[in-house]
Amino acid sequence: MRERIVLLDGAMGTMIQQHELVEKDFRDDSLSEVEVELKGNNDLLSLTRPDIIEEIHRQYFQAGSDIVETNTFSGTTIAQADYKLEHRVWDINFESAKLAKRVAQSESEKQGRPMWVAGAMGPTNRTASLSPDVSRPEYRATSYDELKQAYYEQADALVKGGVDILMPETVFDTLNLKAAIHAIEDLFDTMDERLPVILSLTITDQSGRTLSGQTPEAAWNSVRHAKPTCVGLNCAMGAELMHPYLKELSGVADTFVHVYPNAGLPNPLSETGYDETPEDTSSALASFASEGLVNVVGGCCGTTPAHIKAIKDRMSEFGPRELPESKRGLLLSGLEPMNFS
Repeated sequence: MRERIVLLDGAMGTMIQQHELVEKDFRDDSLSEVEVELKGNNDLLSLTRPDIIEEIHRQYFQAGSDIVETNTFSGTTIAQADYKLEHRVWDINFESAKLAKRVAQSESEKQGRPMWVAGAMGPTNRTASLSPDVSRPEYRATSYDELKQAYYEQADALVKGGVDILMPETVFDTLNLKAAIHAIEDLFDTMDERLPVILSLTITDQSGRTLSGQTPEAAWNSVRHAKPTCVGLNCAMGAELMHPYLKELSGVADTFVHVYPNAGLPNPLSETGYDETPEDTSSALASFASEGLVNVVGGCCGTTPAHIKAIKDRMSEFGPRELPESKRGLLLSGLEPMNFS
């Protein structure tokens, strides 16, 4: 990340949709007794159709990705509760990590360059800061302790499956992220080494805030104590709309910075659900790189290996962002940052 701009992969869901899968693709003998519909639970495909997930990882590595994310975005007991599959969370994460690592090692040998696997830890489908019931503002659908335990179980399985990096991503609630960080730190206390950690926030709209209301700088102040290897933004909007928020984060983070945007805003009338072509996305990311804002780039919803190939071709023109000096002072946050230096 100091030497050049590093490439992540693109969307998993977009690639899975191309296969037009049916219910039986999400089941094997061990899932035959599950009574709820499993179609759409893409994490299960690491168990039931590993051939599809393996090929997607391979395509991204062949397009130029240095890092691919495991197929574990919903790999927590909280997220899998919707499918009554809390008891399969270990299998989902462990097998997804093994599968991705196997592809990384194979492609690394073929291409003669190092490749890594990031254990994807999604935000769950619950928020610790906000009530889902407007008539009960005090209510929470989950707790900090429940989130921490769920993230610990996921991270433990991912590490034992062989990931090189842990990556809480698409974070819309900083309190959820704090629980993930706490879980990761607890896990590292049981290990002989620490893995790199990448933290990825999502700005939900052009208000420039997370769903729980924080600006990028405020969110950074909330989690900078974790000393992540990299912090950045993903999902939510197309690259051009993310520019001011990326610039804000890049200006204050004293660590590496990444961005992996959607292929534009969602468009249900589009064949892929998103409108931006590989040329569109790569041009926008090239603009970020030319301003010295990024160390790591990739794609989120709607992006494909073609997007990653186009991004790789453009990134060779630019050097990575230089890390700023650490800001000394008392850096606090609520919804806004409050800095005393």
